[in-house]
Amino acid sequence: MVQKILLVEDDKKLAEILKAYFTRNGFDVDIALTGEDAIALLENIEPDIIILDLMLPGMDGLSICRHIRSDYAGKILFLTASDDDMDQVAALEMGADDFVCKPLQPRVLLARIRMLLRRKEQESQPGNHGDESQKSLLIGSLELRRKQQVCLLHGEEVALTSGEFDLLWLLACHGDQPLSRDELVRKTRGIEYDGLDRTIDNRIVSLRKKLGDSSSRPKHIITVRGKGYMLATDSW
Repeated sequence: MVQKILLVEDDKKLAEILKAYFTRNGFDVDIALTGEDAIALLENIEPDIIILDLMLPGMDGLSICRHIRSDYAGKILFLTASDDDMDQVAALEMGADDFVCKPLQPRVLLARIRMLLRRKEQESQPGNHGDESQKSLLIGSLELRRKQQVCLLHGEEVALTSGEFDLLWLLACHGDQPLSRDELVRKTRGIEYDGLDRTIDNRIVSLRKKLGDSSSRPKHIITVRGKGYMLATDSW
């Protein structure tokens, strides 16, 4: 079955180039040049992934993501020319799954798309729990249910994006053990860490905020200098 992409990009020339490239690689591609067009299209199509430009005229990428995320269960990949971490943090909190920075390399973008779609298929397969065999984890007042991607804290559900849940699950499966950015990037995003990518750091910021952890003196998800991040199991 042909997988569908909705590309939301106001640069018409770039959008047509990407559409031709993705079509040659076996995808069915719809283009929206504005946020309003994208929302209208989503009433009639069900894309497997939405590629969403962060900087759009009128209704920007963040506004579109906020508008559609509660009803759209597929993957959302942002295109961004911004190096502002706060933009990425805001997008992650609203449900973004990944980022690719402009100027674009189509092969890199294609690899990210395929990785996200593979993850989507894995999540939908009964009994498939990624790299870890457990179905659920209970660490003090923190409960994680892998199949449903549900996070409970003190019995209350915490709304996490799939990317945030995957990161928290990985840290929880290796509680009290520091995991490097390289390992976290490889296992949650399927790519090698280039030394510059801040997606993991931004997701840590978002997780700390949602889990009620201190940003200045965290006790749940700790930064271990020179080693990476660690979930402290005795802090919950």
